[in-house]
Amino acid sequence: MIELTWTYKKFYELTALELYAILKLRSEVFVVEQNCVYLDPDNKDQDSFHLCGWNENDLVAYARILPPGLAFKEASIGRVAANPLYRKTGSGKILMNHAIEKTLKQFPGSAIRIGAQLYLLSFYTSLGFKPSGPEYLEDGIPHIEMVLLK
Repeated sequence: MIELTWTYKKFYELTALELYAILKLRSEVFVVEQNCVYLDPDNKDQDSFHLCGWNENDLVAYARILPPGLAFKEASIGRVAANPLYRKTGSGKILMNHAIEKTLKQFPGSAIRIGAQLYLLSFYTSLGFKPSGPEYLEDGIPHIEMVLLK
């Protein structure tokens, strides 16, 4: 397992290089790797928090933490991405544990709701999330809403 340096910032605290790395990773994973044509910048980044796991200058793991009311009634974790060069290192689980911790601290009393890609159902279940609602297609990819109550 690699040792990551973690940053947690509001949008306006991000440097240009950090923002570029975030958008590059999100495009690499969600647009290119998943062959999904969609507009990633959705005007939610500005009101969100950005959790990044770095190995020196490489962005290894990323998640966006959204306040209640921005995507769902509850707080939310989204745009969860692991750098393909660092997969199978455990960084995804470490990322989500950090994201859950940050979300609960940032928004005490709020549950966490996510729109999970269906193939990751068992991964999110292992973190304590429970399915909440029917399966649905988002950008041609099967998803399911899940909620974590703490």
